[in-house]
Amino acid sequence: MSQLRFVTVLAVAAAASLLSSCGDSGEKASARTYNMGDRITVGHIVYVVFETQWLTHIGQGVDARVPQHRFFLVRLSATNGAGGDVIVPNFSVEDDSGNSYAELPSGEGVPQYIGFLRTVKPAESAQGNAIFDAPPQHYKLKIADENGERAAYIDIPLSFVSETPDVPEVGGKEKTK
Repeated sequence: MSQLRFVTVLAVAAAASLLSSCGDSGEKASARTYNMGDRITVGHIVYVVFETQWLTHIGQGVDARVPQHRFFLVRLSATNGAGGDVIVPNFSVEDDSGNSYAELPSGEGVPQYIGFLRTVKPAESAQGNAIFDAPPQHYKLKIADENGERAAYIDIPLSFVSETPDVPEVGGKEKTK
């Protein structure tokens, strides 16, 4: 009887071990977070984020584009390390509360726009500014491999150093009475 119990327990333990190692647990491994300026390889794509810039508008006069929050430009490069063409996936930024803001599909008026649909040939790079409409705060840029299976984050601290708002000069001297 004790031998039968031992075999049963052993069989249940083996089955549990095999079943727990099979399939997807539904949770993906947490993505690693890197700093701006780091060379980050995700799949066959090597990313580098150089700088960011916050803008209150793009363009001038009646043709100016005005965001819901602020335009957030992220200047980066994505280099193809594969043997064939790769499509660089679209980006998103995530704040500390978990809110996510997708890359805008239109780069009209954006200097050095990286493009929304990016096919990159082997050993070449897509370089320029990706654009987001998001409130000014600390973000992490989410990047992914060419298949969208693996992801990583790039920490982007809140900085207004690049922002220089256009302030019209007030003409003339003060009126004297």
